Amino acid sequence: MHAPVEDPLFGAVEVELDHEGGTLRVSGGGLPTVEIRRSPDTEVETHVPIGTRDPDRLTLLVDGVEETLRPAKGFLSRRSYRVEVVSATRECRYVLVPNSDDTSRLLRDKRRLGVCTSTGDGKVSVEWESGEGRAASSAEPYDAAVGYALAAAFGTGADPMWHMALDAVLDLWP
Repeated sequence: MHAPVEDPLFGAVEVELDHEGGTLRVSGGGLPTVEIRRSPDTEVETHVPIGTRDPDRLTLLVDGVEETLRPAKGFLSRRSYRVEVVSATRECRYVLVPNSDDTSRLLRDKRRLGVCTSTGDGKVSVEWESGEGRAASSAEPYDAAVGYALAAAFGTGADPMWHMALDAVLDLWP
């Protein structure tokens, strides 16, 4: 799937998601190119846009440089669906963590950069936070590229804990 986005800060952003092939590419808008690749022999999970949450089966490249990608397994709590990137290049840590049924917060070193929305089909929208005391956002092109990639690859949002617990109990019911 190919989903161009017009970002208010970074211009045209191209998001190319191939669920079957296990690849994602984000580029454009003055952003560094981000690629996430799934290992070819991975069992595909249909509810995950990139096909898996197993960090050993995924590779993250930002402008050709590999960064550490750590998606959590995802189970009962919203936080269990978080995705972390440890960037040696930028010497920082990114986290995309669900904060509602549909959206996830993008953080850099615990500082909120924006809120991402993606339904898992490669379409992503981001509402950037305003910087402290100024109209411009503190988000930089590297931040945006990583945020778009994580939102597109893993989707955003998660049901509240009580809803997931109820579903888990009902799944066990004969």
